[in-house]
Amino acid sequence: MKKNVLKITAVLGLTAVLLNSCGPKENTPLVYFPDMYFPVAYDPLMKAQDAYSDHENEIPAFVRNNGATGLAPVEGSVAQNKDGVFEESKLPKNPDEYNAGYDASKTLTTSPLNPANAVKDLERGKMLFDRTCSACHGTGGDGQGPIVQSGAYSGVPNYADREITVGSVHYVLTNGRNAMGSYAGQLNAGDRWRVAMYVINAFKKGVPAAASATAAKTDSTATKK
Repeated sequence: MKKNVLKITAVLGLTAVLLNSCGPKENTPLVYFPDMYFPVAYDPLMKAQDAYSDHENEIPAFVRNNGATGLAPVEGSVAQNKDGVFEESKLPKNPDEYNAGYDASKTLTTSPLNPANAVKDLERGKMLFDRTCSACHGTGGDGQGPIVQSGAYSGVPNYADREITVGSVHYVLTNGRNAMGSYAGQLNAGDRWRVAMYVINAFKKGVPAAASATAAKTDSTATKK
């Protein structure tokens, strides 16, 4: 009987301790791991501050950057905008700025990418075009991709019929135009230039030559007659 009383007392005592440990934490006397107990979510580019005092955060990387939380990528990680050819400040803020930017983009006939990498850039541009753009524009750039042929979408132009430059193609990829939205979220700045380079090289480069060949054939036929 005495042993049973002791067992019951021990169980009740343990239960009381456990229940008390799971109680409210408003007046916790001691916190062993404050970083876990009071987690701090840093917003991009905010100034880092210690969550538990008025002193600035002592994390060395933050200190070196004057408290800024927007740090450089870890070595070996995927670089963002490694081509360095895009600035957010250049995005148009209204229709007038958009139209002015589009007109100006037509004067750009070369991309800012390194010309020495043109072959690789065109190869990547083709791969990205086939994966990202051909569903509407077609692999031949004729505006007859599978989505258009299905009847789900219409009005996609044939590149051969448009007055475009590598600059205007990049501008539309970045900002969108008419029914086409921006693809800045799908393609980074350098890749948008690569797609634009491919479009001009594949679908516009041969147009004058084809026209000249047709004209020459016509003249030849007329001469024989």
